[in-house]
Amino acid sequence: MKDEIDKRWHDVGEFIREQRGVAQMSLRKLSELAGVSNPYLSQIERGMRRPSAEILQQIARALEISSETLYVRAGILDEPDEAPDLAAAIRRDPFLREEQKKTLVHVYESFRRENEAPGAP
Repeated sequence: MKDEIDKRWHDVGEFIREQRGVAQMSLRKLSELAGVSNPYLSQIERGMRRPSAEILQQIARALEISSETLYVRAGILDEPDEAPDLAAAIRRDPFLREEQKKTLVHVYESFRRENEAPGAP
C-alpha cells in the first residue's frame, strides 16, 4: 500500500514536471507563480513531498491546467466514471448564440463518431 502511495506521488511530480516542460517554464518561474519555494517544488516533482490540495491548486493555476486533473492523479478525487456531457454544456452556455451552439455540437459529435468507429485509436 505504501509503495502504491509513493508511486502515485512520484507520478504526480512527474506529471507536474512534464506540464512545466510543455509550458516552457523553469522550476524557479513555476515556484514563483505558484507561491511555493523552489526547493519544495523540486521535492514535489521528484515525488519526495506530498503537497496539500491547496498547493496542487496553486501549481495547477500557475501551469494553467485543471486542478481537478492534479487532484485525480494525487488520489484526492476519483476519476470520473463517464465523459462529461459536453454537448449539454454547450447548449446551456448563455454566452453563445444558437447558431454557434449548433456548430460546436455538430463538430464535437462528428469527432466523437469518427473516434468511436471500428478501428479508431
